Amino acid sequence: MSIKATHPPDTPLYPIREVSRLTGVNSVTLRAWERRYGLIRPQRTPKGHRLYAQDDITRIERILQWLNRGVPVSQVIDLLDQPETVETPSPNTGDWASQRHLLQSTIEAVDLPKLEALYHQSLALYPLSVAINELWQPVILTLEAKWASQPDDLVRRTLEAFLRSQVGIRLHYANQATRGPLILLSAMPDDPGPLWVLMCALMASEQGYRVQLFDRSLALEDLPQAVSRLHSSMVLLSSGQRESDDYIGRALPQAAEALNVPIGVCGEVARLRENELRDGPVQMLGDDLPQAISRLRPLLRESGIL
Repeated sequence: MSIKATHPPDTPLYPIREVSRLTGVNSVTLRAWERRYGLIRPQRTPKGHRLYAQDDITRIERILQWLNRGVPVSQVIDLLDQPETVETPSPNTGDWASQRHLLQSTIEAVDLPKLEALYHQSLALYPLSVAINELWQPVILTLEAKWASQPDDLVRRTLEAFLRSQVGIRLHYANQATRGPLILLSAMPDDPGPLWVLMCALMASEQGYRVQLFDRSLALEDLPQAVSRLHSSMVLLSSGQRESDDYIGRALPQAAEALNVPIGVCGEVARLRENELRDGPVQMLGDDLPQAISRLRPLLRESGIL
């Protein structure tokens, strides 16, 4: 393995904030990759500030490519120096499986200190889209399937309260730091809790949107007033449930026609109700949450909002 720690004197060097902007990887994650796995080794100024060269940035982009293929960060270092022409190996999912098992067992044990550690670790080691796709979304799907036949309100409500507080803190500071479009994000009526909408809020905030979060369903007839008074650029609804036929077939399309901003649907409901809503005024964004949020910007541009 070869990791360059020094570069020729005339090599342009970038501070960590600029590298974060260029790659989309936050500075906490970049530091974790360096300290915990030795994936990158930037130069240091006399005062200890990190400086990255172009080959460091290229290396970070390759790390992202492997992570987006489902390779756990612990296995990436063995793949980085392979020629790019080498066929992509099937990733060993054992590490992801063990991380999911650990997260689920921690949630079910109602071990809040350990859950907080796992939450912050996952967001530090991985880009948010990877953490949600590979860890949080699969665990929530597994738990919701289990709760459908074996309800456990203590575990569900504890997880909801934990995520509500963690995501709420993140949204508070992120909303102050960005001037991006405001997304009005609401749960749908049949969703028994805010798990899906909280995950959506995390992703939207990470992508530079301001988020007004309603973790309980906001009545459809109140949406026009909410959009107007909150100056929202879009309404995004999320649910892990199928939702009622009347809501999907009549009420939701009518609400979309009455709004002067786009209305989108994501989460499991988008997969379960794709056929019914595909050709109507409601934007179907899919059940893959990172992908759903990535579709907002083209939609807002198409609508003339951006």
